[in-house]
Amino acid sequence: MRNRFQTIHIIFNFLGSLFIVLGGLLLLPLVFVVAGGELEGGMATLWAFVVPSVASFLLGTLLTLVCRRGVPNSVQAMLICCLGWIGFSAIGAIPFVIGIGVSYLDGYFETMSGFTTTGITMLSGLDSMPRSILFWRSLTQWLGGLGIVTFFLAVTFRGGSAHRLFGAESHKIDVGRPVPGIARTLKILWGIYALFTLIIVLGLIGVGMSAFDSVCHSFTALSTGGFSPYDASIEYYRIAGYTHYRWIEYILVLGMILGGTNFLIHYRVLNGNFKALWDNMEMRYWWSGIGIFVAIIVLERYLRLDPVAGLSSAGGGFWKQLEENFRIVLFQVVSILTTTGFGTRDIGTSFFGHTAKQLFLVMMVVGGCVGSTGGGIKVLRIGILMKLIRREVFKLRTPPRAVSTVLIDGTPLHSNEIYRVSGLFFTWIFLLVIGGCITAFLSNLDGLAAASGMFSALGNIGPCYIPVKFMGELHPLIKIVYIFGMLAGRLEILPVLLLFSRKAWQA
Repeated sequence: MRNRFQTIHIIFNFLGSLFIVLGGLLLLPLVFVVAGGELEGGMATLWAFVVPSVASFLLGTLLTLVCRRGVPNSVQAMLICCLGWIGFSAIGAIPFVIGIGVSYLDGYFETMSGFTTTGITMLSGLDSMPRSILFWRSLTQWLGGLGIVTFFLAVTFRGGSAHRLFGAESHKIDVGRPVPGIARTLKILWGIYALFTLIIVLGLIGVGMSAFDSVCHSFTALSTGGFSPYDASIEYYRIAGYTHYRWIEYILVLGMILGGTNFLIHYRVLNGNFKALWDNMEMRYWWSGIGIFVAIIVLERYLRLDPVAGLSSAGGGFWKQLEENFRIVLFQVVSILTTTGFGTRDIGTSFFGHTAKQLFLVMMVVGGCVGSTGGGIKVLRIGILMKLIRREVFKLRTPPRAVSTVLIDGTPLHSNEIYRVSGLFFTWIFLLVIGGCITAFLSNLDGLAAASGMFSALGNIGPCYIPVKFMGELHPLIKIVYIFGMLAGRLEILPVLLLFSRKAWQA
């Protein structure tokens, strides 16, 4: 009993500190409320952020005063991480409820989708929404990109517990750090993150995007979140007749790739080691995957050329048509594979063939690199599973006494890591099946659309084969299942499952 109370005190003391930080973050959109003239239309957006900010401050202060501070162990760190994301989403949903009048469940869904950088949205009519609400949507994804607990550690560094909390939120696989010491690691990661954000902002402004749109899209491109201030997503700029819409798309492709790549690789490249872009298995798989997916989908488009899905939309000759198709396919492949979810074409339309639609589901499962802001199982784990299959085939044709080891870049992989990757993959498949069946049972969607919803939620990707206009009409239980899927996918399942373990609360 004493252990249980001690665990509760440690967990909720940390949660209190997190809520105090959240209270400050909720005040940032007030810049747009005051300076953007939103008060002229009423006080709704003002109270939308003041109320949850005050509530978060008060709750956080109460928890830090009542609960004793302590250094969490690994299990407690996972519980703090999981409850932190749940609590942030619970309070972060209030601006949507007060500001634009959505139901609390839809607001919670939207906020969890933001913080987990999933990008599935319950909202429509984005083009005419208050900028403060749109900025908050984008900010949730930027914070969730490297992790809300990681952000908390970066701004309020708590020494003895930092490495466990960082490990609980970061992707669970054995990878190195840029430098020794968690404090320096956090500064480097957030420094690179901020630098890339600024570069994308300036690039987008340079090709004609407004400053507000540039900030929002840089937040959601680098975080691989995919929220946009427009219902049409990135296609808006083509429809609206922006002269340089092609450059907007190419810059966002770069931003998404930066987000989907291991930040340790970025650190090495920024220090002059350009070989880091291809000198390890994951990066070779990463570039090869992008190239192969793009090539297959472009080829399919040419083979199934017809008036509906053909090249005629580009006009201007063969080379312009080729560039148009290459850019659209490249954009969508990078968007799905990095689990960002931006769109220049709806992946559910006839623009993409049946092969492309199957490959998009594969990309949702694979996701980005380990140590990136991307979701999915991760490229490195897929590589491990492929090497594991190769090893089993090797063992079938060699003597029983022959030694066979899974090697990653020349280093033997520990058996515990193989068990963990295999277990995670099985759990992923299990949750995909359960989520797809629940969606199919409680809706009128066809099998592919029903399955794609959970693929999207668990992979933290966003786009799926359920039309956006139907998302808000889904059964409440489906929305709750997707919320669970988004959180499980972002925290890689195990911390979420620990919530239901009685022994975890006695650790």
